Amino acid sequence: MSEPEQPDVPERPDARQRPRIGVDEWVAQVEERRRGRGRFRAAVERVPAPGRLAAFVALASVFPFVANQGDVFRFGVFTLLYALLAQGLNVVVGFAGLLDLGYIAFYGFGAYTYAFLSSPHRDHHWPAEISIPVVILASAALGLLLGLPSRRLLGDYLAIVTLFFGQAFVVFTNNANPKGITGGANGIPNIDPFEFFGFRLTTTRDYYFFALGALVVVLAALWSLSRSRIGRAWRALREDPLAAAHMGMPVNRLKLLAFAFGAGIAGLSGAIFAALATGVAPGAFDVSLLITIYAIVILGGMGNLTGVVLGAIVINVSFEILTPATPGTARLLFYAAILVGLALALRRWTRLALVLAATAALGLAVHAIAEAARPAWTRGAAESGGFLGDVIEAWVVLPSSPGNAAKYAYIALVAAVVVVTRLRGWARIVALAPLLYLAAFVWENLLVQEPAVTRLVLFGALLVVLMQVRPQGLLGTSRVEIV
Repeated sequence: MSEPEQPDVPERPDARQRPRIGVDEWVAQVEERRRGRGRFRAAVERVPAPGRLAAFVALASVFPFVANQGDVFRFGVFTLLYALLAQGLNVVVGFAGLLDLGYIAFYGFGAYTYAFLSSPHRDHHWPAEISIPVVILASAALGLLLGLPSRRLLGDYLAIVTLFFGQAFVVFTNNANPKGITGGANGIPNIDPFEFFGFRLTTTRDYYFFALGALVVVLAALWSLSRSRIGRAWRALREDPLAAAHMGMPVNRLKLLAFAFGAGIAGLSGAIFAALATGVAPGAFDVSLLITIYAIVILGGMGNLTGVVLGAIVINVSFEILTPATPGTARLLFYAAILVGLALALRRWTRLALVLAATAALGLAVHAIAEAARPAWTRGAAESGGFLGDVIEAWVVLPSSPGNAAKYAYIALVAAVVVVTRLRGWARIVALAPLLYLAAFVWENLLVQEPAVTRLVLFGALLVVLMQVRPQGLLGTSRVEIV
């Protein structure tokens, strides 16, 4: 006698497939998909914070002994200054989420205050062990004063008020100059170097190690602060000020603290800059520096201390490499950036090889046609020689007198980039070859001839590429919001 058939009982789903109580599944899936993309960030975070700091100090301490004085000044000291300055902005923007567009004014205030206390300008020659604490406290007090009328403002309104403060500082130091306090447009020269208890800093290497020590102290203090109740309250304020206020957090007081801490760090950076440069002038504290510091914070990852230091290294080193005095280096970086961008966009090596071959063939054909039609179109010379220069002269059309043709080509290049970004599939791949050749033509005939503009263009292109690859920054945390 056969046994009765048992009804089909559905298999119990695996624990990983069951819905989890209190967890948004879509957010969890997004985080799982992104987990493989943040390998660099995960590798860095495996190392504890003291270990990362020790590794950075060890590598930074070796740099002055393997580089000349000029490189220590350009790459070393200013990278540390930018990192220190960006950490102060990181407190305001990254920790507390306050959009402060007048931050550079605190940097300038610190520089001018040190110049007033330690220079022949008013015949005050305070030693650094006294003037630096005064500068930090005065800058923090100024940040507190700025925060008082701004503590109830958020977003665009806060940005407008702080931007006005930053511009007012530049106008005051440049034009107002009551009783010669700021020195007007000429600034304050002959500032005393740092002198601590009879020991004077005289060389670039001395200031490099002092800036490195100041950065280490600030990093250690901010790391401890970020793990404290104030740091957690700042992060809550950054995510949702209204929710933080309803939870009983003193929102206004937290904003004032963020302004004061950031301004104090900026004042310290300004004092180091003033002593290093032995003079201050209003032109050193303009909007371009503010944009650079914001780029460092955003690129490194807002709220991430290690990321901000890494962002300062990437931006300052790339910015210094793209100097007008090195057109050959700039050319190598330009074409290398194009190759990297193509590799990231196309992903398949077969498509990359196809695009490069089509671009090379198109260039040779256009060069041959131009030489046959009008030889003067190919009589120009590359800006710098060498093997790459010879290749460029045989591939890119280089008129002996480009005239307005290069400017029109630049306008066409901008329009072509916009059009290509709207294409999809093979249409985009086919359009890449003429786009790349047009970019090479504009570079060789226009951008190399305008080194100052080229530096900014390449710097902006570098930021665009990096932010396309890592929109949350090099070490930042991606956020998934549910609306």
